[in-house]
Formats: sequence, C-alpha cells, structure tokens
Amino acid sequence: MSGAAEEHRTVAGVFTDRVRGVAPGRWDDPAPCEGWVARDVVRHLVEWFPAFLKSGADVDLPRGPSVDDDPVAAWTVHSDGVQALLDDPATAGRVLRNPHIGEVPLDRAVDVFYTSDVFLHTWDLARATGQDERLDPERCERLLSGMEAADGALRSSGHYGPKVGVAADADARTRLIAFSGRTP
Repeated sequence: MSGAAEEHRTVAGVFTDRVRGVAPGRWDDPAPCEGWVARDVVRHLVEWFPAFLKSGADVDLPRGPSVDDDPVAAWTVHSDGVQALLDDPATAGRVLRNPHIGEVPLDRAVDVFYTSDVFLHTWDLARATGQDERLDPERCERLLSGMEAADGALRSSGHYGPKVGVAADADARTRLIAFSGRTP
C-alpha cells in the first residue's frame, strides 16, 4: 500500500467525520470560501476531481447521488472510490497526464492535488458547520511549505485569494488558512 493511500485514508477519514457531523439544517450555512455554503465544499471535491482523473488518466470514479440530494452519500461514494483507486496495486504503475503539470505518477497526483485539497477543505466545512476546526499541525506545516514555494502559480490560478495577515508566531493551521486567503 502506498504512502498516498495511507495519507488519503487519514485525511479523508477526518473529512468524512466532519461530513457526517453536519447537522441536517446546516448544509446551507455560509462557508469560508466566498459564495459557497457547506454543501458546496463537498460539491467541489466530488465534482472537480473525477473530471481531472478522467481527462488525465482515463479513470472513472463511481458516482453517488447528487450533493443536493444527499451530501453524505455523495461524499462517501466518492471518497471510497478514491481510496479503492489508491489501494489498487496497479495504480502505482499508472501516470496522469495534464498539459499544466506534465506526467505525474497517478498516486502522487492524487496525493498532491486532491488529498491536500481535502485536507484544507476540512477546515472550511468545520468552520461552516460549527465543528472541530483542528487540523494536524505537521500536515499544515508540510502543505504550507509546498504552497509557499508555489505562491505565484497558486495566486495566478485564481483558486486562492490574497493572503490574510496573521501574527508571526501564529500556529501552523492559522498560517495555512491565512495563506490560502481565508480568515482564520
């Protein structure tokens, strides 16, 4: 089993806990991402990634119900499909091809582009729905370090807003959230 599979199992497990922890009346509560509500956080993850895999590696993930009908089931089917892909020994030999990033081993592409997105959006869903906002400090440091190295590319992608200022001695989660353009 790859490190990417274990990383996804851990990160997606925490996100799954937050998805399952959303009170029924809170799915339309505002999220920290401008213009999004809580269900949009789940929608984002279950919609962008299957298209990315299909176009770059000819992988079809299973589809659950729509996020509007059942966000918990939509996430569960999606997350289980990603985990099955990573647990499949054949994945280690596959490559994802993308005009922006070139050729990347499939398991690494999942880890770098998707699992890190799930990790960051865990905070968004927790914040939107009044749940535990803690994130693993070591993962925060690793993700922040990688994002800082790619700051120009991230900002020009339009996926991140301007950095939010925080105290120099702020913890890793606060610095990560602020770097991504969210107010911690």
